[in-house]
Amino acid sequence: MGADFGYRGERLGLPQEGPGSVAPLGRRFGALFIDWAVCMVIAYGLLARGDQQAAGNWALGVFLVMSLLTVGTVGSTPGKRLLGLRVIAEDGGRLGVVRVVLRSVLLLLVVPALVWDRDSRGLHDRLARAVQVRI
Repeated sequence: MGADFGYRGERLGLPQEGPGSVAPLGRRFGALFIDWAVCMVIAYGLLARGDQQAAGNWALGVFLVMSLLTVGTVGSTPGKRLLGLRVIAEDGGRLGVVRVVLRSVLLLLVVPALVWDRDSRGLHDRLARAVQVRI
């Protein structure tokens, strides 16, 4: 049997509270909502030419590109940045390109993001060896 850990992120060597601690679920969902809204506005206004049904499809592509560019460079999507969150590697460093691509594609599939471990990390973060933390 493994050791019993007391708080989310302890197994990863993260602090219990404050900067560097595991991001709370509410903030993560809020950031996702903001990011999706931004993607829908871009898709609706620039790509779908006012077609609501097409906008949803375009928004997936916009979300993927936004995630790849922002998480891959600064570690935060616009929504995550606004809510004080960042995506880092388990070792505390930056995610490499391959891991950002893996994480982003799995996030688009939705289901991996709904399967969590005891540190509240979605399967997309576990497989990419990433963790969302407070800034």
